[in-house]
Amino acid sequence: MKKIEAIIKPFKLEEVKEALSEIGLEGMTVIEVKGFGRQKGQTEIYRGSEYVVDFLPKIKIEVVVADEKADEAVKTIIAAARTGKIGDGKIFVLPVEDAVRIRTNERAEAAV
Repeated sequence: MKKIEAIIKPFKLEEVKEALSEIGLEGMTVIEVKGFGRQKGQTEIYRGSEYVVDFLPKIKIEVVVADEKADEAVKTIIAAARTGKIGDGKIFVLPVEDAVRIRTNERAEAAV
């Protein structure tokens, strides 16, 4: 199994969710996060004063999928989240050793 963590722009969440649903992925965790990458934040003007916003709002999506679905899920996230502009985000793919559904005690892919 693989855990896919995607950091995306907040306004792309609904598109990514719908796209993942279309390929059969049913569950995900969504977390509101803040961060910066190469863009190093942005300059804002508030009440006539200029200031730098170091951490930009982002959304972190986490999904756990079977190994054979990982590439398709990554491609789907890229297609749905890409704007072509700086700050589109990152995707990380990590191995998952085990998963357990608490209610039924199912393990591995059956738990996902």
